[in-house]
Amino acid sequence: MPKPFPQPAGEMPFLDHLEELRWRLIWSLAAVLICAVAGYFLVTRLDVLGLLVEPIKPFLHGTKLKYLSPTEPFFITLKLAVAVGLVLASPIVIYQVWAFLAPALLPSEKRIIVPALYMGLVLFALGVLMAYEIVLPMTLRFTMSFQTESLEQSIVIGEYLGFVTRLLLAFGAVFELPVVVLILSAMGLVTPEFLSSKRRHAIVIITVTASLLTPGDVITLTIMMMAPLLLLYEFSIVLSRLVARRRRLAAAAEA
Repeated sequence: MPKPFPQPAGEMPFLDHLEELRWRLIWSLAAVLICAVAGYFLVTRLDVLGLLVEPIKPFLHGTKLKYLSPTEPFFITLKLAVAVGLVLASPIVIYQVWAFLAPALLPSEKRIIVPALYMGLVLFALGVLMAYEIVLPMTLRFTMSFQTESLEQSIVIGEYLGFVTRLLLAFGAVFELPVVVLILSAMGLVTPEFLSSKRRHAIVIITVTASLLTPGDVITLTIMMMAPLLLLYEFSIVLSRLVARRRRLAAAAEA
């Protein structure tokens, strides 16, 4: 009977990796479930729905958002509870992902990726805050200013929440650009020279992205979206240079 190949020191067998992945997924799902229950109480007690409806209130002229089905208020509350639960459980889920991937990373990569994860949470929150406070009211003001003499608004809650959720998540995701570049630079997949040489292409991509994410007046909303994206791209180049310099210093020290 052939002998099994010996495993290198510190390396887990494939089945052990699958077992660990299974438990990481179970803990993540359990965290989301528990946080979703907590999210239900937060949604019903703290009026999270009222917070999301607040930007459109000035355009409703004293009326309320409509719903088209007897069960829609219940399912709207349920969806908000799950969304709040995902937000509350995100640190636990991120930790489980990190705990699964960390053994495969070098110590130098860990020292860069761990602060990048915390920075990602802050940048995501900033992107959502900018969308809620600035972009969403301006978008509503622009889109609801057409045909006011001939049409009467009758906005339903499901369509409105879908629009708001997509806008907030899009801005939060776009603000993660420096984190993605930082992690790719730490892994040696991206260099500051590459980012600098592709600046013109990045400007075109940023312009198209801003046009898609901000429906409305090209001169105001698109520029408002382009400005932080361009700043984030330049900030990403600075971070990539810092990482490249640290990598060169570490290589020189080993040599």
